[in-house]
Amino acid sequence: MTPLLQVKGVTKRYGARLGCGDVSFDLWPGEVMGIVGESGSGKSTLLSCLAGHLAPDEGQVIFDTRAEGPQDVLTMSEPARRMLGRTDWAFVHQNPRDGLRMGVSAGANVGERLMAVGARHYGQIREQAVDWLGRVEIAPDRVDDRPRAFSGGMQQRLQIARNLVTGPRLVFMDEPTGGLDVSVQARLLDLLRGLVREMGLSAIIVTHDLAVVRLLADRLMVMKGGRVVETGLTDQVLDDPQHGYTQLLVSSVLQV
Repeated sequence: MTPLLQVKGVTKRYGARLGCGDVSFDLWPGEVMGIVGESGSGKSTLLSCLAGHLAPDEGQVIFDTRAEGPQDVLTMSEPARRMLGRTDWAFVHQNPRDGLRMGVSAGANVGERLMAVGARHYGQIREQAVDWLGRVEIAPDRVDDRPRAFSGGMQQRLQIARNLVTGPRLVFMDEPTGGLDVSVQARLLDLLRGLVREMGLSAIIVTHDLAVVRLLADRLMVMKGGRVVETGLTDQVLDDPQHGYTQLLVSSVLQV
């Protein structure tokens, strides 16, 4: 089997400061990778490099495309990379307002992504939008409401519907439950876990919350100072951390 994503030596520097250094891993179809670490550890820089939002200084990000097999995303043409971002890739922002168009309806937010991949039949687009709103637990009668009329949790669920409607194979998530109340977080995590399993999604999730990766991630990478200091199966890393920094992260959660 070919990895869905091969990350090879990805490095990003900001002058003398290291954003992320020599990060390499394979992500397999249907696998969820969690990346954890404190603020400034490099996890968000790495995610931005992987998702094509930031150009790394070194390395390769090789994705197993449907049409042409493994391709280095970093050397793709801009139109090819944009199309990948509309079809096989999706990005869920921490702040849903960064991933939604606040000036159009909930249905239009979902429908736009379908139109970006060639859908043109209004009735079918609206039907799929309503279906996806239901799948993320938003009532169908809210289809014409604008996102600003929704709560933060509903906006995040709408952003997820907008991203998943085209059936991507890889989803990047940047602190997907950050800023939400605990009860809203739990509901969103349960929804995400169900969708990941149902759709066979691969995902890379950046978070500082170990409970999130415990619930969602198959494997875990721990970052500190731009470097990966520990990696392994999620339960293994959290239950028996080997690196001193990982031990500190785990113990700080247990003491709360």
